[in-house]
Amino acid sequence: MRRSIATGLIQPLILLAALAFAVHGAGQADPAWSQTAKPKPGAANKQPVAPPQVRYGTEGLPRPVLDMREAMLAAIESGDIEELRHAYDLYELKPDLGTPPKSDPVAHWKRISGDGQGREVLAALSLILEAGYVVLPLGPDLENNRLYVWPYLAEWPRGRLTPRQEVELLRLVPPNTAREMKEKGKYTHWRLVIGADGTWHTLRKGD
Repeated sequence: MRRSIATGLIQPLILLAALAFAVHGAGQADPAWSQTAKPKPGAANKQPVAPPQVRYGTEGLPRPVLDMREAMLAAIESGDIEELRHAYDLYELKPDLGTPPKSDPVAHWKRISGDGQGREVLAALSLILEAGYVVLPLGPDLENNRLYVWPYLAEWPRGRLTPRQEVELLRLVPPNTAREMKEKGKYTHWRLVIGADGTWHTLRKGD
């Protein structure tokens, strides 16, 4: 009888501990390619964090994200970098372009574009929008607080690229750049981030 009572008490305690870990203990996966993050105490005893789910196409994207994506595609199809200003101005919060505050985005894109007209930026944006993406949690409300990141390679766990993913990387960057990324353990190409509410958060290259 005593053994039965003890077993009945231990099982609920185990369940409560598991629930507490699921809510408070599950951390976000390390950014892809990152080799500089210091391991946390006891990390060697933990199982590796599963990589984020890679998604392709547009099925499952929230309507605001689709609208922002369509605004970007319209600029790409026009071939005129000035058209990308429309997407830039859709929300009060402006995206991080790696420029000082209040800088003119079109002037920046033309300046960093190899052709001087911003078309190289449009081409890069076109390629990453065709690539797979991942969804990252921004807060506890998963319905509204999510970030959609293109390409997924920017958030993929280090050292875990499959041959197919190597090919997808080579669609975005030349072989020498891909090799440098692997050697440095850091993704340094274009990264696009759009919030679940449609806010355009980032379009810039890694440092």
